[in-house]
Amino acid sequence: MTAAGDLPHAAPERFDVFAHLTTEGAATYRRILAAFLTAKERFQVHLRPEDVAASLHVDGGAGIEADELTAKLDSLERWGNLRSHPDTSRVTAVEDFYRRRLLYGLTHEGEAAERALRTFDDALGRRGALQAVALADIELGLRELGHLAAAAEPDLGKLRQTLNALTGRFTDLAENATAFMASLQRSIDLEGTSEDAFIAYKDKLIDYLERFIQDLVTIGASIAGLIRDADVGRITSLLDRIAADEAADEAPDPNDPAALRALERARDRWRNRWTGLVGWFVSSGGRESQAKLLRTRALAAIPALLDVVREVNVRRAGRSDRSADFLTLARWFASAPSDGDRHRLWHAAFGLDPARHLSVDAVTLQRWADEPRTVGAPWADAEPIVVSPQLRRTGAYERRGRPNRVLDRSDLKAQLAAHAAREAEQVARAREALVTDGPRRLSELAHLDAHAFGLFLDLLGDALAARRPGAEHTDVSAGDGSLRIRLRAIADAPVVAIRSTRGILHGRDHLVEIFEPGPDPRRDREPVAPRADPRRVA
Repeated sequence: MTAAGDLPHAAPERFDVFAHLTTEGAATYRRILAAFLTAKERFQVHLRPEDVAASLHVDGGAGIEADELTAKLDSLERWGNLRSHPDTSRVTAVEDFYRRRLLYGLTHEGEAAERALRTFDDALGRRGALQAVALADIELGLRELGHLAAAAEPDLGKLRQTLNALTGRFTDLAENATAFMASLQRSIDLEGTSEDAFIAYKDKLIDYLERFIQDLVTIGASIAGLIRDADVGRITSLLDRIAADEAADEAPDPNDPAALRALERARDRWRNRWTGLVGWFVSSGGRESQAKLLRTRALAAIPALLDVVREVNVRRAGRSDRSADFLTLARWFASAPSDGDRHRLWHAAFGLDPARHLSVDAVTLQRWADEPRTVGAPWADAEPIVVSPQLRRTGAYERRGRPNRVLDRSDLKAQLAAHAAREAEQVARAREALVTDGPRRLSELAHLDAHAFGLFLDLLGDALAARRPGAEHTDVSAGDGSLRIRLRAIADAPVVAIRSTRGILHGRDHLVEIFEPGPDPRRDREPVAPRADPRRVA
């Protein structure tokens, strides 16, 4: 039980001792509690307000007024961090009894909270290191442990001291390695590190990693050999004897149930320490050792660091970043006010317009129609191109005299516009011909014209490419988003033929539905399969 004098005036809740962290002036509260904790480490149990103020001046921080300091001390007492006692040591007159003179000291809860915060700050500030010296110390500790265990009557005091030193060194190695690999990953990701600082220390970091990997290979192999050669039964027996001695110190009466619980805790603690040491250096049961995993991660970190350096150098060299260019182009498409503007942006960005040369006249078109062999013909059989002798002699062709007049191509441009309009009308008619009123069989899609059949082949190819293995239905959109096709397989479907002016398509019958995308509550919404890359399907 806790004495009444140990409680503050108002008993705090369990976590009220952390209330000063979320209060205005939290930094000042932390400095005040740090002064009390430092005083306790110097065996000063109580402090007067003026002692606290002097300590705040000594630590280099800003001073604080007496009234403000008293208010903060009272708040810390109310939250349970401090407790106060009347200061009667300096009373020399009756009126001194009526003055407020208090001595302040840390409560058990306040000390635990402040130590926890210090541990938290230390953990955040730890950068970690790959300690090759710790590996050498662990190897020496294992050798000494082997000599002590080999004795007929080992000295339990020396054995406990060796095991404690070995455990502490191993714990430091594991914690520092974890912290170092985390900080190394942050360095690779350039989190909180400038590019100039990264370039400045990357050579030292890579050399440091290479040296540690070399030490880990040599010393780690020696440690693993010492662990394999150790007598496991003898080590376990000695660990149980050390655990029994610790349990006896905690609960001297062996008949007390608390003694049995203390013995079990101590035995589990020491066995877990040995098991952790073994698992860190020795692989077993298909599980890689932590030392091997650390070596693998350290080896992988070196090319990762070099890749980061390469990317930084590329950015500094001013080379274009294709992904950034495409993201910028996507934003331009999203901000375009109309489809016409987006089409013009597409033509300007990619230049994929069909080749429509204005110099192609009716005579050329008639010749191409009369001699279809010119399309796709071998070079030896194709129509020759006439080259000027002047070009062959000098490598340059310059016509003497006046330049040609600018030709009026208004009529030709009008013809191209009319041709484009006819093509757009043909595509619209093809879409209308393909749109189905609900699901239909492929065998019912017969007698399609050339344009409708070509568009249908494109839709069918996209649907088949997006189908997952074992899936029965597919739901995808056309490349331009104007149509959407749903394709469902039919069990034991026969092979059907779809006829068109361009030929006959043979394949198993399916249920197909082609429609213009948009909200339609009458349609049954089926699960939509993600569109796959046709090249991957192939």
